[in-house]
Amino acid sequence: MLSVVLVVVFWPGEVENAVGYDPFATDLYDAEVTGAVEAPCQGVPVEGQIEIETRCLTLELTLQSGPDEGETASLNYVEGPGSAGLQEGDQIVVGLSPDAPPEFRYYFADFQRTSPMLVLLIFFIAAVLLLGRFGGLRALLGAGASLVVIVVFLVPALLEGTSPVVVALVGAGLIAVLALYLTHGVNHRTNVAFLGTIASLALTALLAAIFVAATHLTGLVDETVSFVQLGSAEIDVTGLLLAGIVIGALGVIDDVTVTQVSAVWELHATDPNASARQLYQSAITIGRDHIASTVNTLVLAYVGASLPLLLLFQQGRQPLDRILTGEAIATEIVRALVGSIGLIASVPITTALAVAVVGARRGEGGDDPPAEAVDAPIGPAPTPEPEPEPPKPAAWDDFGPEERDF
Repeated sequence: MLSVVLVVVFWPGEVENAVGYDPFATDLYDAEVTGAVEAPCQGVPVEGQIEIETRCLTLELTLQSGPDEGETASLNYVEGPGSAGLQEGDQIVVGLSPDAPPEFRYYFADFQRTSPMLVLLIFFIAAVLLLGRFGGLRALLGAGASLVVIVVFLVPALLEGTSPVVVALVGAGLIAVLALYLTHGVNHRTNVAFLGTIASLALTALLAAIFVAATHLTGLVDETVSFVQLGSAEIDVTGLLLAGIVIGALGVIDDVTVTQVSAVWELHATDPNASARQLYQSAITIGRDHIASTVNTLVLAYVGASLPLLLLFQQGRQPLDRILTGEAIATEIVRALVGSIGLIASVPITTALAVAVVGARRGEGGDDPPAEAVDAPIGPAPTPEPEPEPPKPAAWDDFGPEERDF
């Protein structure tokens, strides 16, 4: 309930472009490359520059949408190292510059990816439903609800200029509510997992604020942030970095908290007479194994995201300490370490909460009945029937005369 109230309080109004500049204000349309003819490149290489092998092409396009849908157009394209490598038959996205000369009106913007991504999405949904069945369906609903919160609330609130850390915590709380309760249902397990998730996220946000300030990270290493600032100068870029750390940690933390709560419940069901200390120690042992693999996954995910930067700096033959403490890499290191500490802390926090709730429910006669509670008949106990005597071994006299003749 508190999460819903906070979302209502911080709900963004209509977001306006206060700066008046929109770097993505362009018209994009679908097209197919129907032909490619090599053409002479315009311009002469400057003497003394490194000569890079390039090839200039004139592409023939069939427009699939836009004001010229169904018509053909041409596009000048320079092919070199790192280029898209367009060829006949490619489905592409082109931008339109209405005021340019006819031969330069259209330019290459991107590839069309809708069809393969839809196929991949169908495979993903089928895999989740095949293995998870009804639980998988609820997990998909939770994931969809999380995306809706990010698109409808989180992004507009950030563009409006609201404190990114506050927006991230409020949005993360609502995402946790929707994802956990839609996936695992409304019960005591989910309540404990939610509390453990929120406590761990609060610790993560606190550590992120401390160490982002201590390392003087600005959040300006990504050129995308510069474009965002051009469109909305009110955005706190450093706060945006903090918000990214919190939201990024949420997806891993809620996995650990749910696992720990389930471990405590199952251990208690296996041994209802176990003390709180025994239950806690057994669940922590399970959590250690989970953390050992999850932290490695988290660190590798951040390293993989910054791998091109590592290669670039290594090409420049910079010392290792300079590479690691430069803002581009340091940002990912702080993100990974802060997220990992929050992840590690979620194990003892959630385990302690789960053990406390299980103990309280056991004391008040909760879901788990005591071991000695068995159905007993009312009235005097019935007289037990005498056990049958074991059969005696066969003797010679037990057989008749006709049976003795072999």
